[in-house]
Amino acid sequence: MEITFELGYALDTFYFLICGAFVMWMAAGFAMLEAGLVRAKNTTEILTKNIALYSIACIMYMICGYAIMYGGDYLLTGINGDGATGVAEDAATYAPSADFFFQVVFVATAMSIVSGAVAERMKLWSFLLFTVVMTGFIYPMEGSWTWGGNPVFGMYTLGDLGFSDFAGSGIVHMAGASAALAGVLVLGARKGKYTADGKINAIPGANLPLATLGTFILWMGWFGFNGGSVLATASVESANSVAVVFMNTNAAAAGGSVAALLLARVMFGKADLTMALNGALAGLVAITAEPSTPLAWQATLFGAIGGVLVVFSIITLDKLKIDDPVGAISVHGVVGLLGLLLVPFTNDNSSFSGQLIGAVTIFVWVFVTSLIVWVAIKAVMGVRVSDEEEFEGVDLSECGLEAYPDFSQSRS
Repeated sequence: MEITFELGYALDTFYFLICGAFVMWMAAGFAMLEAGLVRAKNTTEILTKNIALYSIACIMYMICGYAIMYGGDYLLTGINGDGATGVAEDAATYAPSADFFFQVVFVATAMSIVSGAVAERMKLWSFLLFTVVMTGFIYPMEGSWTWGGNPVFGMYTLGDLGFSDFAGSGIVHMAGASAALAGVLVLGARKGKYTADGKINAIPGANLPLATLGTFILWMGWFGFNGGSVLATASVESANSVAVVFMNTNAAAAGGSVAALLLARVMFGKADLTMALNGALAGLVAITAEPSTPLAWQATLFGAIGGVLVVFSIITLDKLKIDDPVGAISVHGVVGLLGLLLVPFTNDNSSFSGQLIGAVTIFVWVFVTSLIVWVAIKAVMGVRVSDEEEFEGVDLSECGLEAYPDFSQSRS
């Protein structure tokens, strides 16, 4: 049956919007995951950061982010210059405003990665100031070189070099982790995490049921993250591609979770829930760079490799005294790089050299610019709360409100 242009346009637009809503729901997943993995006395502040960063990302991408990334001007004239009506160009298969909505929730996802890594000791307003720069400039600029197709500082086009990142293992996840790494290096570790004699002290999260709920929300949202990146569903070919992407996304998450759980059992002698959760997320990050071309068993294997890698990465970063309370740098950064390097195994249109150049370009740009911004913020207003405020919990010092007021400070 032939689908008319109008029907196809409506179906693709609706699919795009639904997938965007799924990705927006990942903001809740990040909030729950991070709230579960921090101590009770820091819960309100981490939740405040997550809703504020999402809101800031939406505003900054509208003001300037989209224009930097794709050359359009959404704030004043609409995406294609015809006002807020969003009337499609002849070649478009979905409403331009649907594309903006789908893109803006990706920006928020990248920034959410930073939130967990700097948790429990960063000043709230310093974090939000960085959010303005990250979502309004740093991310859109690297996005213009990748999905935007623009030359890197006028020198080379990543696509021409064989770089491919289907839904953002590098463009979104590794970028967020690079900004997080810069912030953690400027910020330093939490008090008591590492001792002078080299001992590493575990600091358990306050609510593992909440962290597990957050992981499942992210798992579900990832179907929109990867599935929506097909950009269409109104034809037999695109519908089949969407189904494959959903299947492979799910398979990779399952592979990552099982692999991390088994490895934790071998290494620690116990089933480690946090490793299983991070393993599932690692599998999702690993498959995000190319979920449309692997077979189901390959997607499961790729996810499992990500699950194994994230366990070793979390342990290694701890040994290097890089304090990441939720494992965000390992899950999204280290495994994001893995996802990029796995693409050529199933996608002939990419190359290992192109993937490496793209990964280096993203990391260097985001890390260096983020480091500059973090250092500047530190010089102007500081980035870290006082030792006393950290001990009492940033909920009180930054928000004046406790998430669990019925529990005493000693239980947090």
